[in-house]
Amino acid sequence: MVKKLKKLAESQAAAPAGLLQGDLAGMVKDSAQQIWLAGMGAFAKAQAEGGKVFEALIQEGTALQRKTQGLAEDKINEVTGRMSNMAGEVTAKAGEQWDKLESIFESRTAKALGRLGVPTAADIQALSARIDALAARVEALSPSPAGKARKAATAPAPTPAAAPVARKRRAAAAPAAKKAAPVARKRAASAQAGR
Repeated sequence: MVKKLKKLAESQAAAPAGLLQGDLAGMVKDSAQQIWLAGMGAFAKAQAEGGKVFEALIQEGTALQRKTQGLAEDKINEVTGRMSNMAGEVTAKAGEQWDKLESIFESRTAKALGRLGVPTAADIQALSARIDALAARVEALSPSPAGKARKAATAPAPTPAAAPVARKRRAAAAPAAKKAAPVARKRAASAQAGR
């Protein structure tokens, strides 16, 4: 390289000054012309193929958009499914807790009512059954209501003169009813104890 530089320096010294500068200027001019032509060719080619490239880019963008939308929808569906499952689990747990709370409330309320002496539904049902049984016994011991209705229908209507007599009969029957009441209570108590 040093040798080439020496030769170039010697040739410049030997050659006239105008000749070398003309060759260099021609070489620069030729090079600039080639660069200009290459730029013009690239511009023409870009113009010719620009529409095709643009269409290809649109197609690639559309395909990419469809792909990303599909992936996004899959992820959304997955997340939605997970959230639905979690919501179902939370609802089930809340329902269990609510049932526990309800049973605790019912048991504590029943205890408080028991302390106050308020009968439970089972107590009331048992009393209703006893009342029905007693009503059936009373009905079995008393004459039939149909016979009483016939006697009342066939009995003559009381006359105004008979009213004082009816009062006397009722007054006489009252002490007998008072005496019979304790006996009836004893019978009912013994029947109840016999169960």
